Amino acid sequence: MRVLRGVGIVVLVLFLLVAGALIYFNSVTNPVLSGALKLPGLKGPVTVTRDRWGVPHIVAEQSDADAIEALGFVHAQDRLWQMEFQRRVAQGRLSEVLGEAALDQDKFLRTWGFYRAAQSIIPALSPRSREMISAYTQGVNAGIAQNRLPPEFRILGFKPEPWTDTDSVAWSKLLAYDLGGNWEDELLGQQITQKLGPDALGSVLPPYPKGAPTILSAEELETGARRGSVPLLAARLPAPTVRALQAQLAAARSLGFVNAPGKGSNDWVIGGSRTASGKPILADDPHLALSAPMLWYLADIKGPTLHSIGASLPGLPAIVIGRNDRLAWGVTNVNPDVQDLYIEPEGAKLTTRTEVIKVKGKSDVEFPVAESVHGPIISGVSGDAAAVGPRVALKWTALAPGDTTLDAFLGLNYARNWTDFTEALKFYVAPSQNFVYADVDGNTGYYAPGKIPIRQSPSSNWDGSLPTLGDGQHEWTGYIPFEALPHTFNSADNLVVTANNKVVPDSYPYFLANDRNWAEPYRAERITELLSAKDKLTVADVKAVQNDTVSLVWRDLKPYLLAAKPDGDLSRQALERLRDWDGNERADAVPPLIFEAWLMQLQKLSQDELGTAATPNTTPVNSLAVLNALKSGSKLCAVNGQGDCNAWLTSTLKAAVTDLSARLGSDPDGWVYGKLHQMTNNHQAFGGVKAIGWLFNRAAPSSGGTNTVDVGRPNPGTYRQTHAPSYRQIIDLSDLNKSVFVGTLGQGGNPVGPHYADQLRLWQRGDYIPMSSDPADWGRTRVLKLSGE
Repeated sequence: MRVLRGVGIVVLVLFLLVAGALIYFNSVTNPVLSGALKLPGLKGPVTVTRDRWGVPHIVAEQSDADAIEALGFVHAQDRLWQMEFQRRVAQGRLSEVLGEAALDQDKFLRTWGFYRAAQSIIPALSPRSREMISAYTQGVNAGIAQNRLPPEFRILGFKPEPWTDTDSVAWSKLLAYDLGGNWEDELLGQQITQKLGPDALGSVLPPYPKGAPTILSAEELETGARRGSVPLLAARLPAPTVRALQAQLAAARSLGFVNAPGKGSNDWVIGGSRTASGKPILADDPHLALSAPMLWYLADIKGPTLHSIGASLPGLPAIVIGRNDRLAWGVTNVNPDVQDLYIEPEGAKLTTRTEVIKVKGKSDVEFPVAESVHGPIISGVSGDAAAVGPRVALKWTALAPGDTTLDAFLGLNYARNWTDFTEALKFYVAPSQNFVYADVDGNTGYYAPGKIPIRQSPSSNWDGSLPTLGDGQHEWTGYIPFEALPHTFNSADNLVVTANNKVVPDSYPYFLANDRNWAEPYRAERITELLSAKDKLTVADVKAVQNDTVSLVWRDLKPYLLAAKPDGDLSRQALERLRDWDGNERADAVPPLIFEAWLMQLQKLSQDELGTAATPNTTPVNSLAVLNALKSGSKLCAVNGQGDCNAWLTSTLKAAVTDLSARLGSDPDGWVYGKLHQMTNNHQAFGGVKAIGWLFNRAAPSSGGTNTVDVGRPNPGTYRQTHAPSYRQIIDLSDLNKSVFVGTLGQGGNPVGPHYADQLRLWQRGDYIPMSSDPADWGRTRVLKLSGE
């Protein structure tokens, strides 16, 4: 008993120490949310009312710039570490605080020159945008001056430097990278053609299916026929060059920038003839990497002429997705081909600079960065550049100087109608997005803005899908004119659905991307199917569509999978549990886990043939490649040259059930999807540190699977969901304050704060919070009064 009492005392002491530490962190790190504060530069009084979910409702009486300054202030109050981490990523200065472990990432970031590109943004912007950026920067610095630093700063032992105007736009460059991965596809395409021959390209990376839905129809385009093009493989890349480029991919992925099949987005706009209210409904849910804190920050901003509410990004001075008092908008990734790899010839003119990286606890690291006329040389960053063979340069619209995309987003916040909306989008550069539009007058629309290059070569057979020679024969000759970019206004069928699927039919006269660039059509097909099943849609109906988890992939693969011959009793039991399954990938069900585990094995198609030449992101292949192989009896089904598709089905099923039994035991009734499939929000700096990761990371069982509308592709090897609908909004144009939205975690960035993860369970259940500027919808509030000094 004395021993037990002694253990109890030790446990109590440890509990008190932990509790005391959490109370201390809470008292010194959480921001001031009520009372009165003075902020330098404010022209008049500003009220910040945080509702029960911590969403700030900002009202500035004297100027719109005051409202934006207050946005910068609350961003810094709630998300200062996130902003600090993001700007250090943009700058390539992680090693200064994280040490030598971040050196490869910094080399990648400095080589590509994200921050250098960001430095050219400010001079190109309109006077209004520059004023707003300056106000936002001033607000962030006022937040830093409060000296209530989040725990990360205290753990790492440093304080943030003053925020700058360039910091206020720099993260947009990393977002453009995250939403554009064509250079990876070019590298992979060349590896496939070199290893398996050009005929295998369409088998491993299948083209968009004929007859699958496009965002716009030929009737909406009213354009002539486009001449087809054939990809040109200009030169072979030796293995050392491939490995050098793969090192760049690895550095990017370690920062969370993964061109994953589970990453995408949905948005749609429904015209009033299809809704119960007679006014449009607009929905959006961007699918991006999960993180803690969450990527987005919900906010309501009001000044004398500005009033917008929706999702902002900490570090950027605007509402990115949302609505104002007159109209609403949503975005999904277009993913046009705006990147090209150029193999520079010997003797190509290069400019060089020396980058100096400061490393915590180590000597500074100097390394040269070279650029050609096309862009930075991205091969040979790690190790001896001369040993990797040809120098490969990257040309990309987002690295060109003078990006005015922020003008576009601020313009949307102010837009009053379709004309204002499209005028704002003329300034959009990258990353190209599918914008859906609706207004209170009942109009709907769609536009795909951005700089999309026009390519030209003497042989007219270069479409940018594979690396080409930098010999001056294959160049960009301009960009698709804004007026010719895909768009429609008040479409005849009163419905526009986008899900990263193919934008236009082949009658479109310009080249957006090759047919392997688009997402598989499953999400677009399912959304259209559900929205067309009812005559008069409501917000409740749209919520159900956003949270739909029925797998059309299962529908397509079902006849082939159920015809498989099981090898062993466990395979037989698994197959029986799939036989009557309806394809709904619920977290509390067994069949979804069996199906996704099997699909993971099937998506290793061609892995043996490609071997070490495959980049880490090339396996698994997508669902269409699996379906096409099974339909055609492809030779790619053979494993090491042995067997056929029937044997492949048997062996992959056995591999799947063997894996599940090792993880969850030999009784298939225990293979519940949510036991392994959990939406995982990990901290970007400390998520993998066992001693403290538990404090920052958050996870929860989640529904959805590969290509479901509520997308939830499980990661190979872990079954965890690392990409998801990062934000959901549904905007009711009949009554804007009846609109709803929700994030994946919460508003706060402090893991011991009240709003760090209070939206997680709502998101998990498919629930929402009011997207309302009406105080009656806010619940319990905390009010902070701001005034100028």
